[in-house]
Amino acid sequence: MYEYRQLTSEQKAELVAQRLARGFPPHSPPHPVRLQTFYLLTAACYEHQHHLSQKSRRQQLLNLIFEKFITEGLEIRAWVILTNHYHLLVYVPNFDRLGKLFSLIHGSTSRQWNLQDNITGRKIWYSYSDRAIRSQRHYYTTLNYIHYNPVKHGYAKSPYDWSESSVHWYLATYDRQWLRDTWVQYPLRDYGKKWD
Repeated sequence: MYEYRQLTSEQKAELVAQRLARGFPPHSPPHPVRLQTFYLLTAACYEHQHHLSQKSRRQQLLNLIFEKFITEGLEIRAWVILTNHYHLLVYVPNFDRLGKLFSLIHGSTSRQWNLQDNITGRKIWYSYSDRAIRSQRHYYTTLNYIHYNPVKHGYAKSPYDWSESSVHWYLATYDRQWLRDTWVQYPLRDYGKKWD
């Protein structure tokens, strides 16, 4: 994630030239799959700092995400906001708007939190990544992954113990048995092992 900073000036210039030659932007990650309907979207705080350790900030971020995404016609199917990153499972009808949405959300929260903490120029967010959902199995495994994420990272003993998660919406809308059946039918195995 932070390998770019370790490169020499010549290596950086060569890497940027290669990206431009392939039609990618100079520094942001390429997003080659743009025709899928559902995506797992992930954003992390810069250097995985815990800027979201306050519950009020996690809720503020979640509210802003819903406000901006719904305005753009994106449907959030699952979410979890942790202390240093978040995951969303989203129906994305217009992929080209994602970068602008994340820029608005991350810019707004960065400015506000830096003012609250009386810090100037602190970088809060790193970037976002996307993974196209390829099948029904991938969709429901992603759903389980999102709900289990607070447990995976040691923030909670049970998915039900973490409040900034869609697991509570699924519990109220479907029920605990539906969640259990989904968990059994679509197990995580090594999902997210090398990238989260």
